[in-house]
Amino acid sequence: MKYKQIDGVIKPVARLLQGTVMLTAENRDGNFRLLDALFEKGFSSYDTAHGYGEGVCEKELGAWIKARGIRDEVVILTKGCHPYKGEPKRVAPAYIRQDLEESLERLQTDHVELYLLHRDDREYPVGEIVDVLDEYKSKGQIGVYGGSNWRADRVAAANEYAAANGKARFTVSSPQFSVAEMIKEPWPGCISVSGAQGESDRDWYDTNDISLFTWSSLAGGFMTGKFTRENTDGFSDYWDTNPIGAYAYESNFQRLDRVIELAADKGVSPAQISVAYVLSKSPRYHAIIANWEVEQIAENVAAVDIELTATEIAWLELQTEEKPA
Repeated sequence: MKYKQIDGVIKPVARLLQGTVMLTAENRDGNFRLLDALFEKGFSSYDTAHGYGEGVCEKELGAWIKARGIRDEVVILTKGCHPYKGEPKRVAPAYIRQDLEESLERLQTDHVELYLLHRDDREYPVGEIVDVLDEYKSKGQIGVYGGSNWRADRVAAANEYAAANGKARFTVSSPQFSVAEMIKEPWPGCISVSGAQGESDRDWYDTNDISLFTWSSLAGGFMTGKFTRENTDGFSDYWDTNPIGAYAYESNFQRLDRVIELAADKGVSPAQISVAYVLSKSPRYHAIIANWEVEQIAENVAAVDIELTATEIAWLELQTEEKPA
């Protein structure tokens, strides 16, 4: 595993974060077995959210951290203010307070290293959002904060307000990013910075030293080679049909073809090339991935050591036709 230091976070943050959507209340032994194996391989940073599993994912992660006595060794990224059925838009101070305090209780901790708002509400004033996040940061309950599925212009507006009012700025953001471009949003309100559509946002983040924690770094499994042009009608599980709807389009199959070819040349897997693409794009990018099984861990962590060149990246992105030598 490789790690980066982020201003405001005392501990080093892993370049790969483990997602937690697979943790269930019915399988604590399995949850702990998976998390133990991840930790042994250097996964010390974890991505979760107030809304995952209706709170179960945070509870299971928190129970494991407490049981192992490793709070000082792990980094927690959690998110709040996701829209819930039957409730109004939740990007507002009252919901930030409610969700963050509930998350801390579930995680059995008094602070999280990274806190992000799971969605944005572009109609809500950024100043009030910054004020409440800065309050919790000042109390030591948040290390650094930012937005998940926020456009760069909204992050810029938040940071302009922060600078003018002596508040801490957004220093992290969590959009979708992968070799594949998001053609249709997998869930309402999702933001991607993949491909040409995300170039201006990526440029702004790079210029302003914002660290990205990219979700669906494997495009929901699409970039592993699991899906082909011929088999997309053969899946019925939600975690399969969801990425098919978002990514299974000809332009992305062309990108996948090149990922598979480059993986064969290097003697690695398509998943490893896809993870390496995210990490090679910028030293400030951290990829959020989901190891569902212990057997997947070694392959994914090995991808951290694969460095792709700028010409290889351009070829994978379909910007050039000639394959890099």
